[in-house]
Amino acid sequence: MERKLLFALDIGTRSVVGLVGEPTDAGIRVLAAERQEHTTRAMLDGQIHDVPEVAKVLGSVTTRLTDRVGELKRVSVAAAGRALCTLRAGAEIDCGGRGALTGDDERALELAAIQAAQHQLATTKAVADPTGYYCVGYSVVRFTLDGTTMKTLIGQRGKNATIEVIATFLPRQVIDSLQAAIETVGLEMATLTLEPIAAINVLIPPTMRHLNLALVDVGAGTSDVAITRDGSVIGYGMVPFAGDEVTEAVSQAHLLDFKVAEMLKRQLGNGRKKVSFTDVLGVTHKLAAAEIVERLSPAVAELAQAIAAQILELNSAPPQAVLLVGGGSLTPGLPEALSAALDIAPSRVAIRRPDSVDSIADIPAELIAPDGVTPLGILKLAGSRSLTFVQVTLNDRPLRLFNLGKLTVADALLVAGLDVRSLHGRPGLGFTVTINGQKKFLPGSLGQPGYILVNGAEASFGDSLSEGDVIKVEKGKDGVSPHPTIAELVPVPAPFTVIIDDELVTAGPIITVNGKQAAATAKLADRDQVVCRQPGTLAEVLALAGRPTDSLEYRYIVNGNERTFVRWPEYMLNGVRCGPAAQVTDNDIIATLPVVTPTLAELLGLDEEAEEAYIVLFNGGKCRVPLRRWSFTVAGKPAAAADTVRPGSYVDYSCYEIQPMVSDVLLAAEFDPRSLPPGSRVGILVNGEAAEFTTPVKNGDKVEVAVGKI
Repeated sequence: MERKLLFALDIGTRSVVGLVGEPTDAGIRVLAAERQEHTTRAMLDGQIHDVPEVAKVLGSVTTRLTDRVGELKRVSVAAAGRALCTLRAGAEIDCGGRGALTGDDERALELAAIQAAQHQLATTKAVADPTGYYCVGYSVVRFTLDGTTMKTLIGQRGKNATIEVIATFLPRQVIDSLQAAIETVGLEMATLTLEPIAAINVLIPPTMRHLNLALVDVGAGTSDVAITRDGSVIGYGMVPFAGDEVTEAVSQAHLLDFKVAEMLKRQLGNGRKKVSFTDVLGVTHKLAAAEIVERLSPAVAELAQAIAAQILELNSAPPQAVLLVGGGSLTPGLPEALSAALDIAPSRVAIRRPDSVDSIADIPAELIAPDGVTPLGILKLAGSRSLTFVQVTLNDRPLRLFNLGKLTVADALLVAGLDVRSLHGRPGLGFTVTINGQKKFLPGSLGQPGYILVNGAEASFGDSLSEGDVIKVEKGKDGVSPHPTIAELVPVPAPFTVIIDDELVTAGPIITVNGKQAAATAKLADRDQVVCRQPGTLAEVLALAGRPTDSLEYRYIVNGNERTFVRWPEYMLNGVRCGPAAQVTDNDIIATLPVVTPTLAELLGLDEEAEEAYIVLFNGGKCRVPLRRWSFTVAGKPAAAADTVRPGSYVDYSCYEIQPMVSDVLLAAEFDPRSLPPGSRVGILVNGEAAEFTTPVKNGDKVEVAVGKI
């Protein structure tokens, strides 16, 4: 019977560690381990920058392990949390009537929660491009059964079970570069996890997770953070600063090649009091280790501050303790700087080594070091129910799906960020217009459905997927909104003719959109207000003929102040005087009356009928006698109220009250004594009594004038 081997690779920024283990009844027994450093800076900040160079190291490590244990094909790896996105998601199942819950039930619930997290990533704005992110692992925060928190659901009975997980996602380029390097050496990625997930499974078992702990994996390129509290992992994070930043500080301070600076940095932590090195100028130096450490303290403090900020962002407060792992944790002064940055006791920040790991036996001595935690964690997870991949192609684009049990076409569309609704083709949006005061709804056209093909055959959303399947998706075509013209919606009236001032004029129709003149061929949009009709009034006909009925303004200087007088034009319609509102029909004859210059009375707004006056009977007829007298001058010359006044004239006037006399009555009655024949005798009676020209009169008096011969 073929022996089952578990193969793990920790592909770090500084080195690659390979482990091979064999499952046992007690867990995993380590069979072989190999480590090799990169000869160049092929990786930066946990990201592979030179795939062929990294592949050489992977191939070398794999070959040495193969020589010791036999053929290795499938490998488990972990990714650094570069550009990490974490999401909380949950799921629930109705377990009433199921009996005791099994491991498969618990696994199904976990996978449902991961699917919920993937859906959340695809449908929210957690990242700019959700199609460029892969789920690289998850941690269970809690199980509940009928509202009670459980460590596990296996063997339990109840009505409703729920789960809450933290799912972690990384950019596609991080995973794809890992995949490319692995495939270059003929390996297949079996499982993938996140480095802090691997580390926490080694150092902080579930029995310790009730403590508020921060695990920090300080590598060469990144510092990965995980937080535990209340019995579960509550968050993951990443800082793009780690040991390389300190190495860079050593290199800059002493003019060293990066590899020489890295070797010098490692010597600082092994207890030496003096170290020697040669700079890029060929000069050899021998300095006290404490002196170099002192020069590095600003860079170490900056790294500690960045890690502390990430811990506080995830935990909202300093944790009870911090566990440091990874090769970068050996940086001199880092634990002390981190305790100061978090304001916790130095004894609460410690560098941890995997002296013993639950369920892993025969750990090699070279891995009982801070940088041995993550590779051991990857190996441990390789033997658990970790996420595995299914490779498919969607519209000629490779797509890696996590094997969540029964994968369907819908899962692939979700991961690719395709909106399922877009496959149906939505109907075009309709809109409403108002035509001559009446609302009209215009529907859009119907959409055309799309299609799904799997391996060339027609498929549906629920169809299962397998490794290597080729999916072709054609989106449905959406319907279009209507774009009618005015003429397509309403009959356009024919124009008619009229005669305006002896000129034959064609009038109509009136067409406007939102109050602005438009052509019958104008395209309409939603909520447009349309008018399309024959002109009805004289004003509309004149406007269409280009003869607007605008008023004329006359300006004057009246008693030293500028005054404006407005005169509206007047018209004759078929020989009858009319205003702009008169109704006009075909063949009507329109004449424009000449505009008359205003009189003084019009300019000043004098209304004889409105003036206060006495009503006197003069020779049997009623006569109005004003109680005020007006005086006018135009351009300095006397004028009467009935006189017309040219525009621009200087007008002065005054007004005073009078006590009417007989002479005023004669004036109001237009009785001119000078028109009498010579030698005539005039007799004046007021209320039957003799009177003179200067005799006062009152309202209602009776004035008689008799003319006789001498």
